Amino acid sequence: MDDIKVVDLREIAADQQAFAGKTVTVQGWVRNHRKQKNIGFIEFFDGTVLAPMQIVYDERVEDFARVQAIRNGSAVCATGALVLSPRGQLEMQAERIALEGDCTEDYPLQPKRHSLEFLREIAYLRPRTRLFQAVFRVRSIAAQAIHNYFQTRGYVYVHTPLITGNDAEGAGNTFTVTTGEMGKPYRAEDDFFGHATSLAVTGQLEGETYAMAYKRIYTFGPAFRAENSNTKTHAAEFWMIEPEVCFCDLDQLMDLEEDFLKAIVGEVLDKAMPELEFLQGYAKSNLIEKLRALIDSTVARVTHEEAITILRNAPVQFEHEAQYGEDIFKEHEKYLTDVHFKSPVFVYDWPKDIKAFYMYQNDDGKTVAAVDLLVPGSGELMGGSQRETRYDLLVARMNELGISTESLDWYLKLRRYGGCTHAGFGMGFERLVMYLTDIENIRDVIPYPRTPGNCDF
Repeated sequence: MDDIKVVDLREIAADQQAFAGKTVTVQGWVRNHRKQKNIGFIEFFDGTVLAPMQIVYDERVEDFARVQAIRNGSAVCATGALVLSPRGQLEMQAERIALEGDCTEDYPLQPKRHSLEFLREIAYLRPRTRLFQAVFRVRSIAAQAIHNYFQTRGYVYVHTPLITGNDAEGAGNTFTVTTGEMGKPYRAEDDFFGHATSLAVTGQLEGETYAMAYKRIYTFGPAFRAENSNTKTHAAEFWMIEPEVCFCDLDQLMDLEEDFLKAIVGEVLDKAMPELEFLQGYAKSNLIEKLRALIDSTVARVTHEEAITILRNAPVQFEHEAQYGEDIFKEHEKYLTDVHFKSPVFVYDWPKDIKAFYMYQNDDGKTVAAVDLLVPGSGELMGGSQRETRYDLLVARMNELGISTESLDWYLKLRRYGGCTHAGFGMGFERLVMYLTDIENIRDVIPYPRTPGNCDF
C-alpha cells in the first residue's frame, strides 16, 4: 500500500471529482459509530473541514470484529475507495481501519447535543464538536484576516509588554505580578522589579511609542483585567487589537475603523462560509445576512449629545433613562443601531469625565475626541480616540485624575520629542468573534476562558 496517498478531508472536499474512485488513506477521529450485524457506518472527522465523511465497512474489511469494537472518540487510520453516496457526497468503502488510539467507554462526547455549560466543563474536548470546530475555525480565519489587513497596508506589528508598571485605563482592575510567597505580606519595593507591576490591560501606551517611529503600527495580543464580573461579555484574559496611526485625527480614525471592520467581515465571509452556514443553523439566526448587511451599510455618525437627544425623544420606555454626560446602556445601543439608524453607528465626542486621561480634550472643555462603534445585534464593538498631544493639558488631566506623571514620564515626553496628531482604537477580539458567530457568551469563543473562580485548564 506504499503508493496509496494519505489525504486530508480538506483535499477531498476541494475536488471531489478528482478523488472519486480513488483508494486513499485518511487519519482522524470517530465522532459516531453505528453498527449493524454485517455492516457499520463511521462518522469520521479530521479537523481539516467542518463536514464529516462517512466511512462504510462490511464483513470484507480486514478484521471485521475488531473494527466493530472501535468506540466513539477513537483515533483511526482508514484506507479504502472513495465513492459517491446517494446524496452525492464522497464516502469511503473501507478496506482497512486501524485503531491508532483507543477511547474508553466513559468518553463524554456521545452523539447528542450537549449544552454549552456542559462543554465548558470539558473545554479540552469541546473542539471535537462541530459547533466549536466552526467557532474556532472562524476565530482562526478572523485572526489571519486582521494580520492580512494591517500587513498589506504597511503597518508594523509590535509586541507590547504583558508585564507593566502602569494602568493605562486608570480603572485599577489589574492582576498584580509578584514573586512573593502566598500568605506573606506583599512589599512592592522588595519584589522582582522593585516596584508594583501588573499584567497589562492594554498595549496602547507602549504602542504609541512605536507609532512615533513607524507612523502606523498595530498590536494583537493578550490582555488582562481583574474585573469581578460574570456577564456574558467579560473575561479576565482576552485578546486585543490596537492600531495606532500618526497624522490621523478623529474623522480619519472613523474611516479606518469602518474600512477595517468591513474588510475583516468580508474575508471571513469569503473563507468560512461552511462554518457560518452551520452556525446560522445552530443559532437559527440571520447571521450571514447580518454580516453582508454590515459590509453594504453606510455607518452613521452622531455626537454623544446627539445620541442622548435621540434616546430621550424615542417613543419607547427604556429601563434606564438616557442622561447627558453619562454612559449609555446596551438597550440604548440596540435602539440606535437596530431601530433609529438601522445601521452601524459611530458615537463620538464623549463626556470627558467618563473617558480615559489620554484622550484629546475638545475646545468645549466638556468632551473628548473619543468614538465608539456600535453594530446591530451586538452593541459596542470598538472604542478609540484621538490622543492628547498637548503636554500641559495632558499633565493637568493626569493630575486631576491622580495618575502619576513620574511613572509615565516617558509617555509625556513623546509630546516634546516630535509629537504629532495621532489616534488609535481598540477592539476586543472575542467581541469580534462573538459578532461573527452569533455566539452569545465570551466563554464560548475563547479556547480556555478565564473568569472569576474559573482557571481549571
